[in-house]
Amino acid sequence: MHVPDGFIDAPTSAVTAVVAAGALAVSLRGARREQGGTSRASEAERGGERTAPLAGLVAAFIFAVQMLNFPVAAGTSGHLLGGALAAILVGPCTGVLCVSVVLLMQGILFADGGLTALGVNITDMAIVTTVVAYAVFRGLLKILPRGRRSVTAAAFVAALLSVPAAAVAFTLLYAVGGTTDVAIGKVAGAMIGVHVLIGVGEAAITALTVGAVVAVRPDLVYGARGLRQGLKLRVNGALVDAPEPAAPVAARTSRRTLWISGLVTSLVLAGFVSFYASASPDGLEKVAHDQGIDTKTREHASAGSPLADYGVEDVSDARLSGGLAGVIGVGTTVVAGSAVFWAVRRRRTGAPAGAR
Repeated sequence: MHVPDGFIDAPTSAVTAVVAAGALAVSLRGARREQGGTSRASEAERGGERTAPLAGLVAAFIFAVQMLNFPVAAGTSGHLLGGALAAILVGPCTGVLCVSVVLLMQGILFADGGLTALGVNITDMAIVTTVVAYAVFRGLLKILPRGRRSVTAAAFVAALLSVPAAAVAFTLLYAVGGTTDVAIGKVAGAMIGVHVLIGVGEAAITALTVGAVVAVRPDLVYGARGLRQGLKLRVNGALVDAPEPAAPVAARTSRRTLWISGLVTSLVLAGFVSFYASASPDGLEKVAHDQGIDTKTREHASAGSPLADYGVEDVSDARLSGGLAGVIGVGTTVVAGSAVFWAVRRRRTGAPAGAR
């Protein structure tokens, strides 16, 4: 659902850029809380020190899986948006940053999603999907039985609903600032219809990924925190929280193993499996072509990039070119994402004792 330059007019794009900048600023503050924790924090916040190293990996994994377009209807494909997955794994604020890093890398290096439309894409794909998905996810966990299966089931539903929500958001933006004269009812019907189908694929990928991580390290899943009842001690007649035991060496090794396994999986998906992805246009491209939304599309500012269209310039073999581009993309995204979240954590942990 990467919106190219020319779909949305300049004033609306500028407004969404301001909205996106404000949301990113709020997310940076929230991510410090989600990752850093404090001495007085709840169990949900203290777990941030364990999940912080995963944030850059989550961004790289989303980049890799977004290269795997899957067929959803005749002549149409879809791909992961990633907002729900990121929010559940590392937290909603960190999730917004994860997806935004992916969109930035795709726009600058691969000419995927317009640069003037970056605010539109961040608002639609990073903010809307993350907020809707995490709200649905937390709401479901309040009524479902406490347990790992509930986390997976809630992740499925949350991801399923986040994709048509993004389609609705795009339709509203198009109604305000669309550059072509197409009936909004036709755009809404086509966008929501195809993205409900894409949402099924999003839900399956999200649920499988969350379920896999929850099965081996539930303490590393932000959305699964609080499922385990904390130990209480009676001190002077009052119940107090018992201190958490230090993580054993085996657990630390397991986290490292999980990180390496996730990175290798991302590299394989982007470098090899992506060659077999569906070549059909994705939901937005198909709707834009069928409804005439794309008549004023402008050439991407990064069209001359050596990695434009997910291929390496001057490499004639399509399989090798696409695979190298995917590997470069994963590597660049994990480095950029890790740098952002390292800076977030360092600022948090380096704050003066009296700072808030």
